[in-house]
Amino acid sequence: MKNRLKVLRAERRWSQAELADRAGVSRQTINAIETEKYDPSLPLAFKLAEIFGESIEGIFDPSRGMAGGHSGGLQG
Repeated sequence: MKNRLKVLRAERRWSQAELADRAGVSRQTINAIETEKYDPSLPLAFKLAEIFGESIEGIFDPSRGMAGGHSGGLQG
């Protein structure tokens, strides 16, 4: 799913690891979301929206569909 995660993270000068710590997920999860290889679970999408002070729709573009049909599962 197309998203603005990398841009939002860069604006704050956070590394993927820093964002992962804030979101309670692995750095690999953040990388997979940014590269559109993984769609976050709904709870993770809400958490990311809260972290950035954005709506979910302000971060993720649902018109692009699911990346490979996968969602959930990489949060650890």
